[in-house]
Amino acid sequence: MITPPTPEPELLPLLSPRFVYKTTAIVVLLVALTVTLSLCGRRLGEHLARAGHTSSRESYDIFIGQDHLRLPANVIRFENQRATSVAERVDLYLTWPGLEGYSDETRSLFNDVNRPESLIFLQIAQSTMSRDMSGRFAPIYRHLLQEPSQGGPAGLTRYDAKADSSYAGEVFFTAEREGRPPYVLRCLLPEHAAASTSADCQRDFHIGKDLSVLYRFSSKLLPHWRAIDDLMESFVRDRLVP
Repeated sequence: MITPPTPEPELLPLLSPRFVYKTTAIVVLLVALTVTLSLCGRRLGEHLARAGHTSSRESYDIFIGQDHLRLPANVIRFENQRATSVAERVDLYLTWPGLEGYSDETRSLFNDVNRPESLIFLQIAQSTMSRDMSGRFAPIYRHLLQEPSQGGPAGLTRYDAKADSSYAGEVFFTAEREGRPPYVLRCLLPEHAAASTSADCQRDFHIGKDLSVLYRFSSKLLPHWRAIDDLMESFVRDRLVP
């Protein structure tokens, strides 16, 4: 009797089509996630590097009281103020001496805390006082300052505030200007130049219909007081829309 041959076992593929499909889908998903994370990480890194700055030069119309300003985005300090709007104030920052906003070329000036003399900060708001700093000197500040005065940098006259006044520790600088009100500046001077900040000195002036411009700068820039004041006035005036 002949024994029928034993059937050979069925040979199954090592990898089933279903497994291959699943593996391929997982690989594609992982690749997509990797690309997405890479792009998001790059954008997040750029955002963190900018620290709220923008290099955009898109112009915004900002209405403060009776005045209309047109400003590029990269000179506006705070992100929530970069919009065409009616506002109580707008905060700006500018490089010195170039008076430029934030850009790839000026990035290092905005990020280097060891160079406070590289930036000037401005705050533009509706006037709340009838007199600006020059107008307040004689009726208010002059009575709170010590005598005698001292010589200051670049033709300035220095007055120290009286120790029992509300301005104790501050220094006032003044200078006469032909055909214009006297220049007046308030400073809180650091003990050492290395401790200077971008807000050692401040001055405000009126401009436009009803605007007050307060600007701050490092005491390292005191020798340039005249140029700074003239350029701050012209910068704001040039951005007023008639």
